This record gives sequence, structure tokens and C-alpha cells, in this order.
Amino acid sequence: MSISSGIDYTSSSPRIPEVEKKVDDENFESEVEAGSVVAGKDLTHRKLKARHIQLIGIGGTIGTALYVQIGKGLLKGGPGSLFLAFTIWYILSLHVANCQPQIVPDGSLLTWFLRCSVILSVTICMAEMVTYLPISSPFIRFAGRYVDEAFGFAAGWNFFVFEAALVPFEIVACNLIIHFWSDAVHAGIIIAIIIVLYGLINVMAVKWYGESEFWAALGKVFLIVGLIIFTFIVMLGGNPLHDRFGFRYWETPGSFAEFYTDGSLGRFMGFLACLIQASFTIAGPDYVSMAAGEAENPRVVMPRAYNAVFYRLTSFFVLGSLCVGILVPYDDEELTAAFANAEPGAAASPYVVAMNRLKIDVLPHIVNAMVLTAAFSAGNSYVYCASRSLYGLALEGKAPKILKTVTGRGVPVYCVAVVLVIALLSFLQLSENAAVVLNWFVSLVTASQLINFSVMCAAYLGFYRAMQAQGLDRRDLPYRGWCQPYAAWYGLTACFIMAFVGGYTVFLPGNWDIPDFLFSYTMIAIFPILYVIWKILKNTTVAKPADVDLRPPELIQVEEYQANFVPTKANTLFERILDKLFS
Repeated sequence: MSISSGIDYTSSSPRIPEVEKKVDDENFESEVEAGSVVAGKDLTHRKLKARHIQLIGIGGTIGTALYVQIGKGLLKGGPGSLFLAFTIWYILSLHVANCQPQIVPDGSLLTWFLRCSVILSVTICMAEMVTYLPISSPFIRFAGRYVDEAFGFAAGWNFFVFEAALVPFEIVACNLIIHFWSDAVHAGIIIAIIIVLYGLINVMAVKWYGESEFWAALGKVFLIVGLIIFTFIVMLGGNPLHDRFGFRYWETPGSFAEFYTDGSLGRFMGFLACLIQASFTIAGPDYVSMAAGEAENPRVVMPRAYNAVFYRLTSFFVLGSLCVGILVPYDDEELTAAFANAEPGAAASPYVVAMNRLKIDVLPHIVNAMVLTAAFSAGNSYVYCASRSLYGLALEGKAPKILKTVTGRGVPVYCVAVVLVIALLSFLQLSENAAVVLNWFVSLVTASQLINFSVMCAAYLGFYRAMQAQGLDRRDLPYRGWCQPYAAWYGLTACFIMAFVGGYTVFLPGNWDIPDFLFSYTMIAIFPILYVIWKILKNTTVAKPADVDLRPPELIQVEEYQANFVPTKANTLFERILDKLFS
């Protein structure tokens, strides 16, 4: 068995039928339009371009956390802890994996550790597997194929519950952001409109979903770039007060805040709180991966998308954490009160607080409008990812067969419907007590993100061992990540530890709270329960490296698709410019 290594992925030879449909074009439309289900067949369409994939990854990650919730980290740890935590979690050096095979300079642990970050490690693990086999819901299905089918079952449902639970959360966030301006519109009307919009966008053809998400995510990029520029201008005195404050707040009240206790231990706990926030804030590789089965020219597009998303998210979050520490002191009364009183919309944003301090009137409303776009876009991405993860589970026989049904445009319509039903939980906000329950429900799955990252790294280790056992050369892969398998072990260890550290405050003296404990650790307990249940029901076994099928039918179809791929020409000059910018 060998991996094909001579494929020209930019071939201009005549295009063959789109093999990822796995049915011939002549019968495809009639079968799908009739709502028929072809067992195990992936009937989604490859319509997402490079710019769509990149902005889906960015859009799904950048939400209110970057503009508003990041202020919580500032209050707990101070500007130094916040910047250091985000830097450590995202990147420890400027060396990142690129699209070409990399060779470790030497075998020392120090070398690879200094050139890895947690998110970089996860990203290159996913990039190597997904560019080799770009299928729908890849990391969920890889977990079953390369580790254990029961492991894939637990991973798939963990990811689905996590994504689906975040949909009502973002809808509630949109409602709160709108009420930054006025309470005239009833919350129920706003929630209903948002759910309908999510349904319309996600039931249309995937290319229209990609287009809508592209523009919404692009707005997020413009906002964070604008806020970074805003920070640079005002810190040098370009503000109504003509106050050239620079890094003043790093000196007074200081760079490191004390959290929970005094002294060095308090400053360390402040840093740890910031690190926990960083670990729950970033995503990216999972959102990029979920679009692999619908990506146009995936073996060319996906490696570039992984790297572009990593670079940009690293820049935005690291620079963003630096900016908020420059703009606002960690003991600012307005920022403290905004979080304590759950102020709506951007009122709790460090950027808006800074604008108020500097007597800038119009910009807070612009920021709130852009934050609304960010929250809406994030919810839209969650609907997409949750529905595709459910579709992937159905393809693998781990969810009801009816969920494999797609529309004539390649949309798993029943999967989208299930997610939108869960989105109805957002109506709980109409009751104050129910809104508290909703926050509990969302908090219940916060550890799922780190479990997802752990699953990606574990799946890669299974993939790596299988290649070794079967004598396959990684140099023949379309993409070969740097420093493997050490990066995978590093990412797995870091994510596994942080999943348990996330709720550490409940164990501090005087802080024990049963609901907080359950919210922090329930999903960590549920994951192995799901694993055991499926293992017993299906009598699954841990995959042996020598027995893993590294050349499944999907791989042959992908290779044929790539060998005969003909790029779709942009219709307008504007589209050509966009494709060039995000190629």
C-alpha cells in the first residue's frame, strides 16, 4: 500500500464528475431532491472557496470574547498576565508550520517546545490529516478510524453538544447587544428574527452560506484591525484629552493583578485565570476542518487556510490582549461595574470603557454595531459546524439515518433543523430565572472545547502510528506538519491538563460551590461515559496501527477530484481581487 505522491493538484485537465457526491451527476439531483438517503454517502457539494474557508475559521472564533469578555481577564490578571497568557497559549516563537515539509533541526525537547504553541500543535495535527483526506466532519470521523469507533462516537457528540449549545448563547448575546441602544423591541421578536435568519442562511446552498459568513467575518477583521489602530493613535495622544498615556497603566496600577489572594501567589493565580480564558477563547482549526468536505480544491485550499487562520487569529488575539491592557487599568471602576452588573452589549468592552474615559462619543455605538455583527456571525458558524458534525455522525452510523438526508443543494437539512430546535432554548431569556438556567447549560459544556482539541491530537497520534506501521512515508503527504509526533503530544498534554484546571477556583478555601463544580467538570465525566456506552453496545476495539485503512474509498475519490480539478473563474473583477487576497 502506498500513498499517491505525484498528483498535480492544479491540473487543468478536463473535469470529471464531482466524485465527492458519490453518485453520478445524472441521477444526483433527482435522488437528493426526492429526499432519498444513500447509506454512507457524503452528498454535500464542494462550493467553498479559499476565502470562504479562511473567513469561516476566523468568523467562528472571533466573537464577543475578543471585544468584550477579554476584559474579565484584564480585571483578574492585569495587562502583563493577559498578554503573557495569550502569547503562551497561541505562539511561543515566530516559527510556524507552512505548507512545505519541515525537518526538525535537532532532537532536543527544548527546540520543539520553544517552537510550538498549543494552538499551533493542534492546527498542524489537523492540517496534516485533513489535507490528506478532506471529508465532512473530519476530526470526528478520524477519531473513530484511527483510535476507536467508541472514541469517535464520544468525540462527535461532545463536539455537537458544544456547538449546538453555543447557538442559543450567541442569540442571547445578540439580544443583549441590541438593548445597548433601546429596550423598545421585545426580546422574543429579536430572538425569533435571528433564528429565522440562521435557518434561511444555512438551508440555502453552501456557497451562499460561505458568502454570507465571508462578509460577516470580514467585518470582524475590520473591527479588530480598527481597534488596534485606534489604540496606537490614542495612546500617543490622538484623543480629545490630548493625553499621551502610552503604557502608563502597566506601571500604575501595575502589570500583574492579584487574584483571590495577595502576593506572588495572587499574581500567579491572576495569570492562571488569564491562561484559562485564553484556552477557552481560541478555536480555528476545528472550524476550518468542518468545512473540508465542502471545500473546493481542498488539498490546495486547506493547507493555506490553516496557516492563514493561525497567523491572523494569533495576531488578532495577542495584539488584542496587548491593546486592552494599554487602554484601561485593571482596577477601572467602570469596567468592574460593567461586568458586575452584566451591562448589555459593548458597555463592558474595554475599548468602549476607554472611549468613555477619553470623552469619545460616537465610536462606542459603532463598536456595539460591529460587535452585534460578530455575535451574529459566530452563532451562524455554530449552526453550520453543529449541523455538519451531526451529519458526520449520521454518515458513520452514530446518529439516526434520516439525518443523512440532504437537499438538492447539498445541505443536510434535518441536521440544520435539529440545531435550530436547540436554538429555541434562547427563548428562556424571556424569564429571568430561565435565563440563569440557560447560562448554566452553556457553562456545562465549556470544557468541551479543550476535549475537542485533545481528540484532534489523539486522532493524529493514531494516524501517525498507522503510517509508521504500514511503512508510509510522510514526505509523500500533501502537507507535512513540523515536529511530529512531539507537537501532538505537547498539544494533547496541554489541553488535557487545562480541561481539569478550568474549574480550579471551586477548590479554593471558601469557594466551594456545587453548581460551579458540575458546570466545570460534567462534560469531562460524560465523555468517558459515552465512550463506554458505545463500546459496550457495538463491541468496538482500539484500532491497531497495521489494520487502519489509510486508503479508503474517499481518498481515491479525492485524488481523482484533485487530478481533474478545474478552477472556477470569478465572474467579476471584484471577486477576482477577493480570491487573490485570500488565496
